[in-house]
Amino acid sequence: MKKVPIAKSFSAVVFLLAFLIVLPSARADQSDQATKVTFSQTVQIPGRVLPAGTYWFVLPRDASQHFIVRIFNSDRTTLITTLHTIIADRTVPTEHTAFTLADRGSEQPEALVQWFYPGETLGHEFLYPKQVEKELAKDKRNTVDAGD
Repeated sequence: MKKVPIAKSFSAVVFLLAFLIVLPSARADQSDQATKVTFSQTVQIPGRVLPAGTYWFVLPRDASQHFIVRIFNSDRTTLITTLHTIIADRTVPTEHTAFTLADRGSEQPEALVQWFYPGETLGHEFLYPKQVEKELAKDKRNTVDAGD
């Protein structure tokens, strides 16, 4: 039977304990509400139209700046745009990300109006120019459960 020096076994235990303490902090931090979404068709957002594809919606980590939404490309290497929002609310949270879209007819892409993170009753309403906002208010709205 091989004997392991106490110093080596002690350092192995300390390393294991340090790993177990650090491990929980390596989990994803939900403060930024990072959400990956794939749109199967073009979608209007304030100031531009996103082509069909996969995007990340991310908030700044600082909660005092959660009126800002950053949209990144599919691998989060390129910031596409930064948008301002106001608080949107709903009475019942869902288990998945939910987007509210305004149906603008067959001539124009649907417009992204609101985004809700899973389990939240407070979300983000995107700010459009006044004239566009008036048009969107008349359009039929559909809420899509993104099914994370």
